[in-house]
Amino acid sequence: MNLRSAPRLFLAFVFVATALAVGNDGKQITVKGYVLDSACAFTKDLKKPINAQCATACAKAGSPLVILTDNGTIYWPIADTTPAGGQNEKLLPFAGQKVTANGRVFQRGGSSALVIEKIELLSDQK
Repeated sequence: MNLRSAPRLFLAFVFVATALAVGNDGKQITVKGYVLDSACAFTKDLKKPINAQCATACAKAGSPLVILTDNGTIYWPIADTTPAGGQNEKLLPFAGQKVTANGRVFQRGGSSALVIEKIELLSDQK
């Protein structure tokens, strides 16, 4: 590589990096599902939480809470900040219950992560 091509290579790198960053804003969605312990969602193949006390105990012991939809999709709640913080505090009041959550979804490698902007009990549970 000669010195004349270095600025072009740098500009191409900046363009690609910018395009990738702009394209990863997340899509706005609404999710309906149960808030439960992530380990139980996988290892016990639960379709819904056993009860709120169990989900709460697991969360307080450090297990991440997730949202499990009726079709089996698991949404991992994430923060959109760096460094990221855990989301259990936001989900703990809803542990073991069915919720509606609005936010931005990000997908990678078969996983779905959700930056929750609003969460509330599903209207038929109020």
